[in-house]
Amino acid sequence: MCVSRYLLCLFVVTVFLVSITYSRGKCNYSEILSSYKELIFIELLNLNMTGPYSAYKQNDRCPSGKIQHILRSIYRMTQLFKCQSKGKFYRELRWPVERMGQLIKQNCRHADTMKGQKKTSGLNKTADMAGVDMDPELARSLFEEGATLVLLGVPEGTELGMDYKSWQVGPRFRGVKMIPPGLHFLHYSSVDTQSGVEMGPKMGLFLYLQAREVLLAQWNQKEEDLDFSASQNLEEISRVKAGLRELDPFLGPYPYETMRKWVSLTDKLTQEVASSLQPLSGRIMAFSDVVPELHLTHTKDREEHNLPRNDTECQSMREGLERLPRMKLRPGTEIRFSDIPKQTYPEGATPAQITQCSIDLSYALDCLLEKQYKQEPLHVLGELQFAFVCFLIGNVYEGFEHWKRLLTLLCRAETAMHKRCDLYLGLIAVLYHQLGEIPPDFFVDIVSQDNFLTSTLQEFFQFATGPGVDGTLRKRAEKFKAHLTKKFRWNFEVDPDDCAPVVVELPEGVTLE
Repeated sequence: MCVSRYLLCLFVVTVFLVSITYSRGKCNYSEILSSYKELIFIELLNLNMTGPYSAYKQNDRCPSGKIQHILRSIYRMTQLFKCQSKGKFYRELRWPVERMGQLIKQNCRHADTMKGQKKTSGLNKTADMAGVDMDPELARSLFEEGATLVLLGVPEGTELGMDYKSWQVGPRFRGVKMIPPGLHFLHYSSVDTQSGVEMGPKMGLFLYLQAREVLLAQWNQKEEDLDFSASQNLEEISRVKAGLRELDPFLGPYPYETMRKWVSLTDKLTQEVASSLQPLSGRIMAFSDVVPELHLTHTKDREEHNLPRNDTECQSMREGLERLPRMKLRPGTEIRFSDIPKQTYPEGATPAQITQCSIDLSYALDCLLEKQYKQEPLHVLGELQFAFVCFLIGNVYEGFEHWKRLLTLLCRAETAMHKRCDLYLGLIAVLYHQLGEIPPDFFVDIVSQDNFLTSTLQEFFQFATGPGVDGTLRKRAEKFKAHLTKKFRWNFEVDPDDCAPVVVELPEGVTLE
């Protein structure tokens, strides 16, 4: 009769919990709890729910499926209490309800108490690997709705990353799952398969993934690169989609713990901008892929171009350097950054206009926006983020140099700040997140000891807080300035060296009157 006694007691508990949850009239929660919470805990104790799992397994005299079903009902109702109770009632219910839920959830046999637990145990492990405290139901939803990268044949030891995090590939690795839709940066460095230690230069590519999309790539051992041509085979993709469940144990989860940081670094970067900037080859490489401008394979080839023979002795260092082949980027491998105008003034400008345009770079900025981003000027911030990600994650130094040039152009455009308030509000937000990722002394020139960023931002703050600037932009700039001063101890009050007279070269034919 053991089962009957427990069933009777738990049935009483269940009835009262149901009456509390679903009653349409007014309930005296305090009275109900004071009358029955002791009964709840006593019966849980009798069911060995307060001891460890091993003790419960040994002492459970009533392993009835009906009891487990009632316990599941009680647990679900504890969750309803949390959702439906508010204010004073919530404060009175919170402790006993949470305590009861913990007892049931932590000490019951998972296979019996939590419905569907056997099916989601793998997803629990996935949630832990993703670096966040993730509900199994959420993990299942992300697996079904998220995108998947199936990467076959990647050598063990290869360093492979997605967005802001990277891993060292193990022997069971077959790809990445649960990827949120949107723009992502896949990057990897091949490993020397013989030594297993030496790493090759990093390369990567921007991908825009849709919900439930599956991309398939095979590692090309000769090129030491991923070949995505298999993704064009619809029949092969359908076969992979049908077998995703079997492939699940070999797929690493997307690193959700770094997702917020990744979004903050790329929120202005659209698919269109990323596609227009990415090299035609489809790969962003840390080291430039260069080829000789002239293919002078034989001695006669050098003689045809009036160049000295390689087998003659050099008379000076300069002559030796001149004999070295001139290199250029392999066509299609260069990042297609916007050309920043070298001439900062209009044709036919007067000397006064040339001087003004050399101090205020608004004309050059307008030329760039008109040529590259006429439809949406704010996309220039996407290019700024693209260059920063290429440098920060892709290790592309060219990205850093372009980021500096583009930032200088934006910060020294005084007139543009009066006309393009939204652009500069966005610039402050972009810089706020970017500057948190690099040590403050990184921008100090090794030779001159000048900090490029402080001098550039000093001009920006001078213009952004001047007369005629939108009030919202002025306040935002002042707060950003105070933030940088406090965090990095940068001094923006010292007069920069740039305050000295600016010497500009006049175009040919222009004279001072």
